[in-house]
Amino acid sequence: MIRDITIGQYYPADSILHRLDPRVKFVGTIMFLVSLFVANSFWGYLLATVFLAAVIIMSKVPVKFMLKGLKPLFFILLITVAFNLFLIPGKVLWQFWIFKITQEGILQAVKIGIRLIYLVIGSSVMTLTTTPNQLTDGLERLMRPLNKIRVPVHDIAMMMSIALRFIPILMEETDKIMKAQIARGADFENGNLIQKAKNLLPLLVPLFISAFRRADDLAMAMEARCYHGGENRTSMKPLKYHSRDTSAYLCIFLYLAADIAIRVLI
Repeated sequence: MIRDITIGQYYPADSILHRLDPRVKFVGTIMFLVSLFVANSFWGYLLATVFLAAVIIMSKVPVKFMLKGLKPLFFILLITVAFNLFLIPGKVLWQFWIFKITQEGILQAVKIGIRLIYLVIGSSVMTLTTTPNQLTDGLERLMRPLNKIRVPVHDIAMMMSIALRFIPILMEETDKIMKAQIARGADFENGNLIQKAKNLLPLLVPLFISAFRRADDLAMAMEARCYHGGENRTSMKPLKYHSRDTSAYLCIFLYLAADIAIRVLI
């Protein structure tokens, strides 16, 4: 399951999405997430499906690789759908003891399930097509107006960049520790869910030690290079909008407008 986590990973490819300005991808992702909560009908979710499918095709990221990121969230998705399926009141279709399935519960469970899946995939498209440095630069430029109210924008962007860089590193470190413990007789596959959780506890100590060691090495490297945040810092690759970015903004706002129109009219 550790190998299935795609959050924070970058998939190199030559696509129009990879060449877009990171600010466009940030705004587009936020707009898409908003549209999922605006949609409340079959046509709204169909529009979101078509839009997301088109974006995935343009990204040139394999669908299997993108869907792999849903595996670690399977239990969260299952629990969320089950709660909505059994706890929403309405017209009862099936009942056993205290459990009952209603027509409204089925509709709500389907909506929540689609929203969660599309939330993960939509966010993954942004991280898979944007390098951590581009994400940091894009976030910093979008948040730059907050500098006027003394919000440490650069520090926030730097922390985000470091966090994104550390996710795949820690996943790889966890995989190495698991393989080392399996070679010494540890069992992470057999047993029920509680037993598997208990078997994972011995991973925490070496993983935390490794994480703190890496953090300390990074802090020493930044100090050795006299790093300090703040104003008047320049970028090696300044962000500039191009015609393709303007076209992408137009498509994003047209999609959101169509989604709102469907919500109002249907």
